[in-house]
Amino acid sequence: MAESDFYTKDGTVDHKGNPANIKKTGTWKACPFIIGNECCERLAYYGMSSNLVRYFKHQLNQHTSVATRNNQNWSGTCYITPLIGAFLADAYLGRYWTIALFSIIYVFGMTLLAMSATVHGIKPRCYTEDNCDPTVTQSAVFFVALYLVALGTGGIKPCVSSYGADQFDDTNETEKKHKSSFFNWFYFSINIGALIASSVLVWVQDNVSWGWGFGIPAIAMAIAVVFFFSGTRLYRNQKPGGSPLTRLCQVVVASFRKCRVAVPADKSLLYETMDAESNIKGSRKVEHTEDLSFFDKAAVETESDDIKGTVNSWKLCTVTQVEELKAVIRLLPIWATGIIFAAVYSQMSNLFVLQGERMNTHVGNSTFKIPPASLSIFDTLSVIFWVPIYDRIIVPVTRKFTGHKNGLTQLQRMGIGLFISIFAMVVAAILELERLQEVRRHNYYEVKEMPMTIFWQVPQYFLIGCAEVFTLIGQLEFFYEQAPDAMRSFCSALQLTTIALGNYLSSLLVTIVTAITARNDKLGWIPDNLNYGHIHYFFFLLAVLSVLNLGAFLLIAKWYTYKKAVGTLR
Repeated sequence: MAESDFYTKDGTVDHKGNPANIKKTGTWKACPFIIGNECCERLAYYGMSSNLVRYFKHQLNQHTSVATRNNQNWSGTCYITPLIGAFLADAYLGRYWTIALFSIIYVFGMTLLAMSATVHGIKPRCYTEDNCDPTVTQSAVFFVALYLVALGTGGIKPCVSSYGADQFDDTNETEKKHKSSFFNWFYFSINIGALIASSVLVWVQDNVSWGWGFGIPAIAMAIAVVFFFSGTRLYRNQKPGGSPLTRLCQVVVASFRKCRVAVPADKSLLYETMDAESNIKGSRKVEHTEDLSFFDKAAVETESDDIKGTVNSWKLCTVTQVEELKAVIRLLPIWATGIIFAAVYSQMSNLFVLQGERMNTHVGNSTFKIPPASLSIFDTLSVIFWVPIYDRIIVPVTRKFTGHKNGLTQLQRMGIGLFISIFAMVVAAILELERLQEVRRHNYYEVKEMPMTIFWQVPQYFLIGCAEVFTLIGQLEFFYEQAPDAMRSFCSALQLTTIALGNYLSSLLVTIVTAITARNDKLGWIPDNLNYGHIHYFFFLLAVLSVLNLGAFLLIAKWYTYKKAVGTLR
């Protein structure tokens, strides 16, 4: 048997840069270590973030609107920093070393966070449970730790899902079929971690101490690092392809330099390397597409292009390089429609929690009280319920009707999730209307917890969980599949920035709404005591924006052109 038969056809290597043995590496043999790493990392992340808005409000003594903004700004940063990690992974380090290095930063940040809630001197001084007076230094240490975590997660988030998908060879029909299933089970593992975080760790924070509440996530992150390194010998690694931003700029510059050059009718005349592989490390050639034809000018050969010598990529680009830019441009409208969904999704760790604070948190007639942030467990349970249903029932059934190997296309899947998210906001708004009617009817304005049980929030969490399975998993797979080979971390980071911008958008909406509705000494929609507020208006606002967003998505999806790499299976 020829040596090439033992290796993947897409040029993957092991962690030392040697060709990866296809029989001994990758596939489901490597994935348990990646999935285990993600489960522990998400347990750490959600363990410290699920209840963070309450830490801001009660331990750092911040007003409701300030606590909400700080929480959403930090959450947004956690989904912006992946652009840094993605650039380093695609251009220089590769996904393996990027995950490894940023994990160390992550562990350091989590450790400092635990110390800021434990060590005397940097721990906020509290007179009672909800009456604290932190110094500027104490607040500063906490925020430094918090943003170290944001930096650390920036190297992991854009790489882990792509790294798992890298373990499956697109040129192998059996492996390619497993890749779609990987994304479902990868997201399943995220929610196992989130389940433990939103139940056990939130309870620890509310009933034991914040020190243990942040310390356990730090230990979980250390375990995540051990999981990752344990699978080192089994991983397949894509070679970094150099700076993707440089390549994109080269196509733009070359296109404008040749703006008056006509593109030949026969697209086979466009410039491409003669080799079987493209001239971009770690990337296969990509078939030419008809849309965005202006950029095809960058691949038109002219007399001034010395193709027999060293080609100047700022004057002449390959078809594959041009298609990289086209792929990114085509992704941007789809990417933009994820921002409103992310704003809806962010309410689980913000206004949903503060809404739950004002409801009866006792479980039945017992003295046990469920922390408001723990209601996110029903979002997690919803995901855990729907992932197997989708993978084992919905996909086979819809496949019979559509003929598509995955049952639904990635865009169809995402659209269904956007539709479901509208109902999540409507249900949350209706619940708040009912709650406020009870407040007025029985004069519960100054009551810390009104008699209405917090479990009325379950439907809104469950609906968001269902929407996640369709939209967020669909986005994970879509942005990986439609990304150029050498830009997969970058495009995964691009998908994550929708969550960042969704948090920032929600924060901006809170700021605008507060500025407009709290004029002339009015309390506004989102006061410190929500019994005097109108957060149902805010939920209805998000529902209206979601309807408009769905309409835009359907128009964009109708005209989308899917990427096709040379030699891959459809």
